[in-house]
Amino acid sequence: MVDYPDSPRVDVVDVYHGVPVPDPYRWLEDMESPATRAWVDAQNELTFSHLAAIEQREPLRRRIEQLWDFPRQSAPVRRGDRYFFSRNEGLQAQPVLFKRAVTGGEETVVLDPNTLSEDGTVAAMTQSFSDDGSMLAYSLAEAGSDWQTAHVLDTESGATSTDELHWIKFTPFAWTPEQDGFYYSRYPAPGEMPNAPPSTHHRVFLHRLGTDQSEDLLVYERPDAPDLGFIPIVTEDNELLVLHVWEGTDTRNRLYYRRLAGSDPFVRLLDDFDAKYQLIGHVDGSLFLLTDWEAPRGRIIMIDLEAPDRSNWKTVVPEDAGTLQFASIVAGRLIVGRLIDAHHAVTVYELDGAHVRELELPAMGTVTEFVGKARHRELFIGFQSFVHPPAVLRYDCDADELAPFTGAAETEVSESLVTRQTWARSKDGTQIPVFLIHRRDIDTVANPPTVLYGYGGFDISMTPLYSPDRIGFIESGGVFAVANLRGGGEYGRDWHRAGMLGDKQNVFDDFICVAEHLIQAGFTTRTNLGIYGRSNGGLLVTACLLQRPDLFGAVVGMVPVTDMLRYQHFTAGRYWTPEYGNADESADHFRFLIGYSPLHNVASGEYPPTLITTGDTDDRVVPLHSFKFIAALQQAVGGSGPALLRVDKRAGHGLGKPTAMIIEEAADIYAFFLHHLGGSGETSI
Repeated sequence: MVDYPDSPRVDVVDVYHGVPVPDPYRWLEDMESPATRAWVDAQNELTFSHLAAIEQREPLRRRIEQLWDFPRQSAPVRRGDRYFFSRNEGLQAQPVLFKRAVTGGEETVVLDPNTLSEDGTVAAMTQSFSDDGSMLAYSLAEAGSDWQTAHVLDTESGATSTDELHWIKFTPFAWTPEQDGFYYSRYPAPGEMPNAPPSTHHRVFLHRLGTDQSEDLLVYERPDAPDLGFIPIVTEDNELLVLHVWEGTDTRNRLYYRRLAGSDPFVRLLDDFDAKYQLIGHVDGSLFLLTDWEAPRGRIIMIDLEAPDRSNWKTVVPEDAGTLQFASIVAGRLIVGRLIDAHHAVTVYELDGAHVRELELPAMGTVTEFVGKARHRELFIGFQSFVHPPAVLRYDCDADELAPFTGAAETEVSESLVTRQTWARSKDGTQIPVFLIHRRDIDTVANPPTVLYGYGGFDISMTPLYSPDRIGFIESGGVFAVANLRGGGEYGRDWHRAGMLGDKQNVFDDFICVAEHLIQAGFTTRTNLGIYGRSNGGLLVTACLLQRPDLFGAVVGMVPVTDMLRYQHFTAGRYWTPEYGNADESADHFRFLIGYSPLHNVASGEYPPTLITTGDTDDRVVPLHSFKFIAALQQAVGGSGPALLRVDKRAGHGLGKPTAMIIEEAADIYAFFLHHLGGSGETSI
């Protein structure tokens, strides 16, 4: 029997379209109240005592720490005659920004975030260099917050200027041609628009170096459409200021531009909000765009700004079986990345669309970075797979050669593990791809503990990524499976739309059918199968936990969205309504949301061991989702379980989390799985 902390129920009832809905744990929405703080401390005490008693945890933690201890470097950004790149030597809390000459030589530290806080929770986020590389605009986030503060640094002297910009998130810094300032977007300061809902009225400003933020020039705003957001982009030829205009997490966007020379107003080039339009570049008066307009898996078009009517659009790279994801113009050629069954392929074209060649990537993996300029003769590609650690590849456009720039192609880990792909049939017959990663000698492990991971939302694709955490679990005899569910972007716009709004149940059906496939195919058994997801993936696993508690041996939900009726009232939640719907505004939305909302579908009964994790400063998926859900689950299971809540202090949604905190959390999660799924926890190498 588990003695859970007391979670009092209160008499709170909301009425949605005539239907009363109790919310007995509403008091846990107040993070600052003494009652909530005491409750969190009691939950952590219970959880950490359970995790500390797991025999496999400490050896697993040591092995994960060893696996994390390797140098990893970002793809270099070239400005002038220098490369700028970030590197973590292994166990540093945050990566350090360096520079060196393109021709080689000594590396010099430009910015070391590890000196900015004692606990490593201050992270450098957005970084943008002036065209000659002499100045750096960068933002800092503290304790995992989405809110950031911008600063400016002289890369020659290392001196930080007095420039400091507040109330920013979701913005780059686009330098002026004169390199005397940059364009950026920000939200109103507290009290600036007291009657406006939070995170509305995004506006574009021009900041001149050496001036106070209060003097920044307002460049663009839309008071008539306060939910719009803006990403300012200065084209490489310094001719146009382009605004990528977004609304929430909807993949559709608008595109506006104006010429930097002169004072002409913005041209609303694409304002119908009918498709995705991703800027690739501006060449000789035409915009190259990646779009899914009349092409669900994407195509590349060219729009002549002197004749922008749709009838004049030219298709440069047509839609095909792959899903177009990104493209760059480098050295006068168009280099394009596609997803083929959830892993990347890269193709080189002439600007007129003529096929040049395919680039041979090292393995079935993921392109994480794609860095190059039209005026340069090289492209840098960040690459990794489930079993290949992050590496940087360099494509020499003149020699037409792709070769390693940093990182080893093979390691002891990559040689000892195997990746394969299988397909499961969902409830409606849809084929769902599944990656399986395991030891080569997995046949020697009886009933291996198996963890199934998924996400299924927001047009985000689950591609092969290297994770030292899961490598430690796999070495211990585990099998890790990654499902490519509808709602993601693996197969384009239609795949995404088949898992959103009223079709969200497709995502849960896909995941459940993948689990059943793994069992029926003999990869695992019900008692040896765990499910794992974070954020929208946390919603996935908590919903599936409630729909099929008989199917799983253990469940871990990280920073999950669980209250589908009230999520839009908190921080970034309002951005997700295009994906999930809004129970306040639509009776139809209320109907399908309450049908799967994890918080509202907990019923008394038996559930597999469950661990829910969150961070107390998460301002994206606020902790109340985890708090209210675990309170309801603990009430439902009585003294059985365990149903546990793990709350990191000074940790947000995950971005910028210090390495040591990542390792501790990973050790807890995978030890929980090994313990409850029957794993030995013995590493093989």
